[in-house]
Amino acid sequence: MATLRGLKDSVRRVLYPAYESRMVRALPADQIPKHVGVMLDGNRRWAKAVGHDTAHGHRAGAANIEPLLDWCEEVGVEVVTLWLLSTDNLNRSAAELDPLLEIIEEAVATLAAQRRWRLHPVGALDLLPARTSTRLKQAADETRDVDGLLVNIAVGYGGRREIADAVRSLLTEHAAKGTSLEELAQVIDVEHIADHLYTKGQPDPDLVIRTSGEQRLGGFLLWQSARSEFYFCEAYWPDFRRVDFLRAIRAYAQRERRFGS
Repeated sequence: MATLRGLKDSVRRVLYPAYESRMVRALPADQIPKHVGVMLDGNRRWAKAVGHDTAHGHRAGAANIEPLLDWCEEVGVEVVTLWLLSTDNLNRSAAELDPLLEIIEEAVATLAAQRRWRLHPVGALDLLPARTSTRLKQAADETRDVDGLLVNIAVGYGGRREIADAVRSLLTEHAAKGTSLEELAQVIDVEHIADHLYTKGQPDPDLVIRTSGEQRLGGFLLWQSARSEFYFCEAYWPDFRRVDFLRAIRAYAQRERRFGS
């Protein structure tokens, strides 16, 4: 059995690069998503499946981030949003959460040090430990002038929290201007709220990918994804490969987008 499995792996290593190259050449340049959101799901289940602890799964997941960014650059994606930690995840035990936050900090610092991508933290940073929020802000400062792929790092992120924060920011702004609630109620529209989201000024995601076989949003980019296309992949995040990514891009390119019509 082990010999057969090894043979299959060898065949894949030989055939897949050629298959992937053909897929890349066949992608229509005018139908590539500009903004891709990725829900990096399945680290814990992957770790359990391979007989390791949860931290090992998170480290394996972190190691797969840089390849993903390479793949995005390869096909012409301009913005990527990576959901690394939700607000719900903050309720996990300290025994799991502390190592996970450390892994996230290390991964973000490594990405920033390369100065290939412009990093932008999105989430309720005030809910995070001071060390984590400080390192996320440092990564943003260190890459602010980088002319490359914009990478949103969603840590301590929840879609409902983002909308609530946007409304709070909007109200605070208008209170400072002396706008009454009655006046604001007469003029407020969706663009006013969009201008106060964590991703303000960015295009909404064209494509949202979720790994691990789960087929739900779970609170990811609730406002921004109203017209997004979705792609659900069975692979756990640490096993997500270039061919899986290219299949997602191909599926997106083949769809007729209706934008709610």
